[in-house]
Amino acid sequence: MSLRPTAGLWIALVSAATFGVSGPFAKSLLEIGWSPGAAVGLRIGGAAVVLLVPALIALRGRWSTLRGNALTIVIYGTTAIALCQLFYFNAVQRMSVGVSLLLEYLAPVLLVGFLWLRSRTAPHTLTIIGSVTAILGLLLVLDLTGDARLDPVGVLFGLAAAVCLVVFFLMSARVDETLPPIVMAGGGMVVAAVTISVLGLTNIMPFRFVFSDVRLAGGTYSWIVPVAVLVLVATVAAYMTGILAAQRLGSKVASFVALTEVMFAVLAAWLILGELPGPVQLLGGLLIVAGVVCVRVDELRSTPDGDLEAALDQPNPVEPLPRP
Repeated sequence: MSLRPTAGLWIALVSAATFGVSGPFAKSLLEIGWSPGAAVGLRIGGAAVVLLVPALIALRGRWSTLRGNALTIVIYGTTAIALCQLFYFNAVQRMSVGVSLLLEYLAPVLLVGFLWLRSRTAPHTLTIIGSVTAILGLLLVLDLTGDARLDPVGVLFGLAAAVCLVVFFLMSARVDETLPPIVMAGGGMVVAAVTISVLGLTNIMPFRFVFSDVRLAGGTYSWIVPVAVLVLVATVAAYMTGILAAQRLGSKVASFVALTEVMFAVLAAWLILGELPGPVQLLGGLLIVAGVVCVRVDELRSTPDGDLEAALDQPNPVEPLPRP
């Protein structure tokens, strides 16, 4: 195994972990009266402010590259960031969090199917086994035997979030290698912030803020603490590492490694909210890891015919420039 894929795998795990902490910290805000729109809006808007200056610095001498990737950044910010979160929170309003998250994380299966249709090359047996194993693991981790209920509109919103997540992996892997990841993430956040602002002003996703203390890990903290974690860790760091991981691993493998976000979310909920995972959830986590390993092994031993570049008849990417 070469250094680059190994580094990509670790980066993907960091991305999954940082995305995973968003749930418990966002829940602490929702419990004191914040609306989902307010939490999403401040999360994305804050990340856009943090990334704007570094992105502008990284763009020095590369403005033509930005112009050439403007459409990609707009689609990425609107679909992969803003709409993905909008659809997910709409699903949560109509169904349990577990069912909503499961529907969103059907994205890897949808991605394998999409690449299959575009390349007209069937996935290898090991990839199929890994897909089934990972989804079975998700079922166990999410423990759907509790208060799960299905709502037709909620199911549609959950599936829409899954499609948006597919767009995230596809566009992260296809981004121009000369465009620094911080520009991709920063530009996407600015576009997403504008999109969320429009949705809030039109009351499609209303804003409601409550500036009081929150409960975290058995203690009382200012509302600024979860907001800072959501912005800096669960958004800035998460999206940056997610883009880097997809570039190094390819969209298919990166999407399956991202399934470990569920395990990290369970662990974070245990540490922050005191929600201890049960034996069934731990078994599900092991199955997710097993599924990721199957896909990873299949990817390493096969030709790139099942990955994004071949599926879209793109040349292999060049070695990336040094990252800022």
